[in-house]
Amino acid sequence: MSNMYLLIIPIIIGIAIGGVMAFYPEPEQNSELLTKTKLIQDGSPVLGNPSAPITILEWGDYQCTFCYRFHDTTLKTLETDYIQSGKVNLVFKDFPLNGPDSILAAEASYCADDQGKYWQYHDELYKNWGGEKTGWVTRWALNAFGTTVGLDLDKFNQCLDEHKYKDKVNLLYQFGKDLGIDATPSFLIFNGEKIIKIRGNQPLETFLRTIDEL
Repeated sequence: MSNMYLLIIPIIIGIAIGGVMAFYPEPEQNSELLTKTKLIQDGSPVLGNPSAPITILEWGDYQCTFCYRFHDTTLKTLETDYIQSGKVNLVFKDFPLNGPDSILAAEASYCADDQGKYWQYHDELYKNWGGEKTGWVTRWALNAFGTTVGLDLDKFNQCLDEHKYKDKVNLLYQFGKDLGIDATPSFLIFNGEKIIKIRGNQPLETFLRTIDEL
């Protein structure tokens, strides 16, 4: 029996350490994919000053519970204290883990971007978040959000009917997988020299420490 405990204890310790590392900011190794240009291109319009010294790249899913919580809490503080002041900017890239409805919501955000309303529509999606795989992402709802932010619905619906941005969303998802993204939200926070990864909706203090480090 004592020998069994000796075998089990290291396994338990290893699982515990693995759990901590999964949610602790991790330095990213440089590769041809991890250049500032490649990380920013093809995502959302930049929120904040494009020349800000630090970029937060968020990988998210509009149905994701913890993405919603990040948007509703931590992001508000970061936007007020860091993004609006020009210290940090934000780029959002879609990582639709929750199926076709998440892809459709992401397509809608880029259709809104055609009319210069990406971030307004992005915020409206999270403002009306209704859970994961509950059916709240419908064409009726997407149109209602479009009305709220002042979209031309004829152009918006033509964009959705044509699935103009479906390939873009799927390519973003594949790009995230190629970088090792496997959960939402996930973040790559970087300056011109260093990239730090944060996995999950971590406390505000984790983001502030990371920004200070960079």
